[in-house]
Amino acid sequence: MTNIIPSLEIIALILTLIHFGIPLAYYVYLKKKWLPKPWNLKINPKYTPRITVIVPTYNEAKLIIEKLNNIYMQDYPKDKLEVLVVDSASTDGTPRLVEDWARKHTNFRVMLVKEPSRRGMAHALWTGFKHAKGDIIIVTDADAIWTKHDILREIVKWLSCEDVGAISCIKEPLGGESLEYKYRQYYNILRIAESKAWSTPIFHGELSAFKKKLLKRIGGFPLGVGSAESLAAMKIAALGYRAIISDNVVVQEIIPRREYTKWRIRRAQHLIIHLIKTLSYIRNYNNMLKVIVLVEAYLHIINPWILLLCTIVLLYCTLILHSILAGSLIILGLALLAQRAYHAWIISQLFLLLAQIKNLWNKELVWKKQEKV
Repeated sequence: MTNIIPSLEIIALILTLIHFGIPLAYYVYLKKKWLPKPWNLKINPKYTPRITVIVPTYNEAKLIIEKLNNIYMQDYPKDKLEVLVVDSASTDGTPRLVEDWARKHTNFRVMLVKEPSRRGMAHALWTGFKHAKGDIIIVTDADAIWTKHDILREIVKWLSCEDVGAISCIKEPLGGESLEYKYRQYYNILRIAESKAWSTPIFHGELSAFKKKLLKRIGGFPLGVGSAESLAAMKIAALGYRAIISDNVVVQEIIPRREYTKWRIRRAQHLIIHLIKTLSYIRNYNNMLKVIVLVEAYLHIINPWILLLCTIVLLYCTLILHSILAGSLIILGLALLAQRAYHAWIISQLFLLLAQIKNLWNKELVWKKQEKV
């Protein structure tokens, strides 16, 4: 028995070091080496292509008018901007509100496309792409708030570079769980640093923009996923283009005050499916992007299980083998939950575990809507 205890304790310590050490090392590496570097992209600030903004909706009556106003207030030529609202069989009057708004703004092209049934976000984007006339295709959620009036000019400025095929935003949580704020502080730094290194595999539905000619080459937005914008960006990256998130393209996202856990698990489900599919394109990426994709896949898919295994080993040592060291480590881990960054990390690992388990029977491609307002 005495020989077993030290062996299991060593295994637990090794698992602990792996679980916390790899993401910490990756974070420090990106933050120190890549985050301070300049972008070194050749951009044209006078580039003003035609833009199509696709807004997928399902029962967005409380938000759609504010969203249309938000886009309308953009400092971008109205004759080069169109909005496609793709409504997925809303039952709360969303289409009528869109049509009423369009009649009052005759100098602004708004097109309503009605899907006969709700088939999920990816299908709505795929449908919208078939009707889009712009050279740049932007997707955005109805609950995403563009805080700057020049955000469209900022987006197309980056896309004026020949090397950039797609760009997304960083997100600032608005209301809801304070846990999300701490999570985003860590998350946004990684996305920007990965983008400066070459590309990031994780895009955001709050604002993602693509060159239409490249979307055509990959067959439009992919179906069968929840994160269609992220997978589209990675398929474009497989063509040799960069898919980036800029540090000055910021969007505020409304966080649900109720059912926050369900919302996070569903998002984790979509992210995991996306990363698994992205791995199939890894042979087409350059060496830097291969490393980024492999590390992100490890962090989201494998690393949460290492934490679970470590916890099980420590509990076994404590409860069955009566190890004082293992019991002390468990007490320390529980005490550290009072620290916000550690608490946010542990909760995010739990969400990722639950998401992988739930994906076994329900991938939540069409999901119950969480109310945010």
